[in-house]
Amino acid sequence: MRHRKKVKKLGRTKSHREATLRNLARAIIEHHQVKTTLAKAKAARSYIERLITYGKKNTVAARRLAFKRLQNRTLVKMLFDEIAPAFAERNGGYTRVIKLGRRRGDGAELAVLQLVGFEKLVVEEKAKPKKSKKKETAPSKEKKKAAKTEEVAPAAEEATETTEKKVEEKTEPDTQEEAKTEETSEEESEQKAEAEKKEESTDQEKEEETPDKKE
Repeated sequence: MRHRKKVKKLGRTKSHREATLRNLARAIIEHHQVKTTLAKAKAARSYIERLITYGKKNTVAARRLAFKRLQNRTLVKMLFDEIAPAFAERNGGYTRVIKLGRRRGDGAELAVLQLVGFEKLVVEEKAKPKKSKKKETAPSKEKKKAAKTEEVAPAAEEATETTEKKVEEKTEPDTQEEAKTEETSEEESEQKAEAEKKEESTDQEKEEETPDKKE
């Protein structure tokens, strides 16, 4: 029987359970709310309210006890300087558990554990990153387009260079063949001219010989 046993084990060992509660407390002090399962939210509620009572005492011993649980000096400072003074006139009930229904898949009950009175800060923190994301996404698209154009330009230049080289390689043998044909045509024309000169000289000699024979 579990009579007078208030510890919720959460299906974990002692060290694992303490680590999960410490992480939830850190998240709530930093972000003022956490979305988790209903069982974890109920278990972390008493853990966090104890830390807030330490912050309201604001003594050296209370700071040491808070640091023993949080293990983070900046969060301890936030707890004692920002969160605890907001609950100076409130006697308990520093947190709120809001049920969100069941989770798809395993059907676990979800809930939001948040600090009472810090809802406006949570809404403002959620609204700010949306604007920054829009500002960041617009130049990122332009940068991507510029990078693509820069990548395409050298590729096109390389393609044109290769085509020019191929054309030059093809034209070089054509020019050599044309030069050879021109040389051969010039030689043939010279040979024809020499042959014609020889024929003319032979005809003149024959004409000179014929009148001598008649006499």
